[in-house]
Amino acid sequence: MQGLRWLGVALTVGALAFAGCGDDEEPAGGGASGESTPAATETAAAEKFDPASTLGKIQEKGEITIGVKFDVPPFGVKNPQSGEVEGFDIEMGKAVAAKLGVEPKFIEAISDNRIPFLEDGTADLILSTMTINEERVQQIEFSDPYFIARGRVLVPGDSDITGVESLAGKNVCTALGSTYEANLEKQAPEAKLKLVDSYSECLELVQNGAVDAVSTDDVILTGMIIQDDTLKLVGEPLTQEPYGAGIKKGETEMVEFVNGVFQELKDNGKWAELHQEWIGKYTGESAEPPTMTVDEAVETVKNN
Repeated sequence: MQGLRWLGVALTVGALAFAGCGDDEEPAGGGASGESTPAATETAAAEKFDPASTLGKIQEKGEITIGVKFDVPPFGVKNPQSGEVEGFDIEMGKAVAAKLGVEPKFIEAISDNRIPFLEDGTADLILSTMTINEERVQQIEFSDPYFIARGRVLVPGDSDITGVESLAGKNVCTALGSTYEANLEKQAPEAKLKLVDSYSECLELVQNGAVDAVSTDDVILTGMIIQDDTLKLVGEPLTQEPYGAGIKKGETEMVEFVNGVFQELKDNGKWAELHQEWIGKYTGESAEPPTMTVDEAVETVKNN
């Protein structure tokens, strides 16, 4: 497994060496994206599910299609050297595939198409920095939270913006379909929102001065700072963002299965190892696995 060690070299030559892997050159959902051999090949035989069930059909096919981000280190990013997708979400997806005894197929799922991908069957599972909230739980199922991010604001190093309170009249980028559309309208109603398909676009826009700030989850913004250390985070955390795995509505057996996989990772220390490898070594923070339920996550987001 490769970490983000390549970023320091590969991304010094430009704003985003992998920005070309976005919607224009590789459409979201358009096929495999550098799948690597999952841990499934190294484990004992997986539990067999009823062939008529969704999990059974996935096992029969031998492959689970997982929607992830391609441009959001350290959660999901396409390595321009190997062509493989890497990150914390990818490792969580590999763990699910391994437990099923199938191969993972990772496809790009941007913020705006994650739920449609589940509804139309393009993806079996979404692991794409997706916050659990009241609106979304009406549309899809969620696993219990596997990570909790916090909303922040990112600006150029010489910016006079000090936090959300100074965004009035400023151009602020965030992703279409993300929770930050509503958050910014509530917390910075006089900001001028620039909504784009992917966060790599936000990074490019703040680098070239087309926008004054980017607002999204702190770990996503940390990934931008890894790529460009002239950027900085400002202000206090705006929100709590519990991430859950997205699953098609009504697929309760899959919810139970995914929750079981995630709980095992939390209990056996693997979650902590993955957090340190992909997140902690860049943020300098250690973390405990989330213990909240989906219902508790919804209430947390309501109170943001």
